[in-house]
Amino acid sequence: MVSWQTLREQAQIHKRDVFIFVAIVAILLLAGLIRDLPPQMAEFPEALNLHLRQPIDDFEDWVVANRGSHPLFTLFFDPISDSIDFGIRRLEEFLLWLPWPVIIIGTFLLGQRAGGLRVGLLVAAGLLFMGLFGLWDQSMQTLALMGIAVFIALIIGIPLGILTARYDKLEAGLRPILDGMQTMPAFVYLIPVLLFFGIARVPSVVATVIYALPPAIRLTNLGIRRVSPTAVEAAHSFGSTPWQTLFKVQLPLAMPTIMTGVNQTIMMALGIVVIAALIGAGGLGREVLVALQRLQVGRGLEAGLAIVLMAIILDRISHGFSQQDTTHTGKQAEGFKLLPNRMDRFTLARGFEHSLQMIMDGCYRFSQILAGGLAAVISGLYRLAGQDEAAQNVPDFLQRHAFLLGSVVLLALLIIINAFIYSFGEFPESWNLGISQPVDTAVIWMRDNLYQIGDLPIGTGPLSDFLVIYGTNPLRSFFQEWLPWPLVILGVALLAYAVAGWRLALFSALGMFFLGLLGMWEHSMDTLSQIIVATVITIIIAIPVGILASRSDTFEAMLRPILDTLQTIPFFVYLVPVIMLFNVGRVPGIIASVLYALPPGIRLTNLGIRQVAPETVEAARSFGSTSMQTLTKIQIPLALPAIALGVNQVVMMVLAMVVVAGLVGGAGLGLEAVIGLAKTQTGRGIEAGLAIVIIAMIMDRITQAWAKKRERQSD
Repeated sequence: MVSWQTLREQAQIHKRDVFIFVAIVAILLLAGLIRDLPPQMAEFPEALNLHLRQPIDDFEDWVVANRGSHPLFTLFFDPISDSIDFGIRRLEEFLLWLPWPVIIIGTFLLGQRAGGLRVGLLVAAGLLFMGLFGLWDQSMQTLALMGIAVFIALIIGIPLGILTARYDKLEAGLRPILDGMQTMPAFVYLIPVLLFFGIARVPSVVATVIYALPPAIRLTNLGIRRVSPTAVEAAHSFGSTPWQTLFKVQLPLAMPTIMTGVNQTIMMALGIVVIAALIGAGGLGREVLVALQRLQVGRGLEAGLAIVLMAIILDRISHGFSQQDTTHTGKQAEGFKLLPNRMDRFTLARGFEHSLQMIMDGCYRFSQILAGGLAAVISGLYRLAGQDEAAQNVPDFLQRHAFLLGSVVLLALLIIINAFIYSFGEFPESWNLGISQPVDTAVIWMRDNLYQIGDLPIGTGPLSDFLVIYGTNPLRSFFQEWLPWPLVILGVALLAYAVAGWRLALFSALGMFFLGLLGMWEHSMDTLSQIIVATVITIIIAIPVGILASRSDTFEAMLRPILDTLQTIPFFVYLVPVIMLFNVGRVPGIIASVLYALPPGIRLTNLGIRQVAPETVEAARSFGSTSMQTLTKIQIPLALPAIALGVNQVVMMVLAMVVVAGLVGGAGLGLEAVIGLAKTQTGRGIEAGLAIVIIAMIMDRITQAWAKKRERQSD
């Protein structure tokens, strides 16, 4: 029997739906009635413009005039800039000084220590391919810039994370700041950073630190807060001070979560490499940017793949360390397995595994013998000095770190050989296996043959025309000319009210109104039209493909490497072939946004359907439901929360491409931000950046609320 409370809630929902329906009809009627008014009546009143850019530009002029003399720069920003620049230069010089075999073998040993031989071989192969692409020096430059940026982010983020775990008020105060740092487009960081730190690599590092800092703080905070209260109480009961409890109990137990934060910090830092190249960062990012400017698809793809390989290397190593127990001893030879278990039936595979196991065991024993010999020498010296207790601790310490000791000795021997016996030199140019020429040839063929296929209305040209004529242009006209600005704000507020109630509706209405106050109403509507078109196309593709992947393991396995590539390759790389196939304008930005946003939409649709309880599916089939009926009436409805979350991620990833689309003539807010950065018009860039953040926050809150609503309804 239905309870009174349930009936009451249903009646309230029904009343809200009726109210929203009536309000939407009223908006459309009003829009129709006032269409004959002068066009300026539909535009946001210029008198309400806050003209925020003027005081910002005035401040920029003051900075330029006082950069060389004011104490704010001579005593604060300049020393910071000099220190960062010194660190980058020294690390870059060191990496370029090291012989390339030393770096590859050292990376192999680090990967072996982090995750075993498979990881070691994978990361070594990744570095080798960077050299084979002719990008060794650029890769080392990128690694140096990232190394300094991640180091700064961690020395700031981990202590802040510890403090937020100990003080709730500090966590509450930092939360909105971290939310803003994560949602604000990276271009927006670059504009004020350029103002205070100039151009080249230092502002790139500062912008990267800002972009990569939030996960270090959040996951350090989370790791410490998740430490068992029982363990903390036990430490206190034994008389530990708060500092002792932190360093001997909480941090060791939170280390896996903290290392996950390190992993995420590294990945986010690598994600801004290409954007940082816009202000002179150099390295692999510059290679991608130059390829974009010159429409050299092959060169851009090589640099993009090098960035992907670096992401894989750093991800596997940091993830491996995050999964290790704090008591790990480094015995990597035991239980070793390289080939899949299904290969064990082949004698050759078993012999290969056995040979590798013997090599690994031999290396491990050599490290132990080396550690034992060194321990004997150091212990003897300690005993001669009368420090018997220290002499007893040395053997145990060296045996526990035998792998590290053996690795250091091997690398030192290679450096000595390079210096005095045989010079390895730079990475051999004769080994270059560049793929730029065949890729360029393939893209030129596609450009010449796929623009229009025969006399049929099929090809990139007709598709581009269709998206402009029936997609972006009508939507832009609808928002800018046909629908007056108060009705746009009211419509967004009603949508928010339908999803989550009056609070989100008020927030959304104020946010939309602030777009007009910034003087960005027209550009915002242009951007909104592009976002809607890209999101709709992505969803139309992602949901059916996700459904197919959930119904076929083979199709899912074939799809996985494609999605991995789309997620890891820098989105700038998409733009090069897209521009050649679709020319400049709004369409290349839309196509690149679709490619960038497809993976989460497909993955979450696939995951949601696969997570539907098998018992529910079996019950539907036992009642005679066909496969299609089971999918449409059981699996998809129950998977809607995951699909809704996928829609949220699609919207946010499309938004992340707004500024990038501005580089290829996408117009709207992206172009405004790009012009502000390129022409050092700081006020213009910040106004556009704030408008992008506002749209991102409104769309994120609405889609998240919708996803949560679907989840509550499915429970």
